[in-house]
Amino acid sequence: MSTLAAARTSSLARLLRADLPGLAGTPTLVRFLIAAVVSIALSLAACAAVAAATIAIDPALASYGHLQAPDWTKLTVIGIGLASLGWPVAGAIWSRARVPFLLLTVIVTVVSFAPDFWILRGGQPAGGVLSLIVMHVAVAVVTYPALVLIAPQRRRRA
Repeated sequence: MSTLAAARTSSLARLLRADLPGLAGTPTLVRFLIAAVVSIALSLAACAAVAAATIAIDPALASYGHLQAPDWTKLTVIGIGLASLGWPVAGAIWSRARVPFLLLTVIVTVVSFAPDFWILRGGQPAGGVLSLIVMHVAVAVVTYPALVLIAPQRRRRA
């Protein structure tokens, strides 16, 4: 392993090392709730835009169940609720939780594609499934910055 690669590996290991700051590192409750509500509102708007664009591109998908608002709204709110809970947990594990939380966000987003690929394999329309994948990405792109910027991690007092 090169010196540069070893330094990068060492930096990543240092960054991901849990130092367990506890609740002192978690965002305040009010800011956390505001971030979660903003994330839900913006994510629902993004998903609505994706669904509308998909139907505009392929009108045959207008009756596709997964592009109907009740379907994706319920799942979006549940997903954001779970993701939002992950942010204070990350703050309780890492003093500098932004990068580990970003890595977890990427991993969870990629894993969330599994049901989409499963229904694609089951014969669902490719355009509709692609829209669902785009929705997953849109929710991650909205939720991560909403949480870390609106409800930032509190710094330990020296």
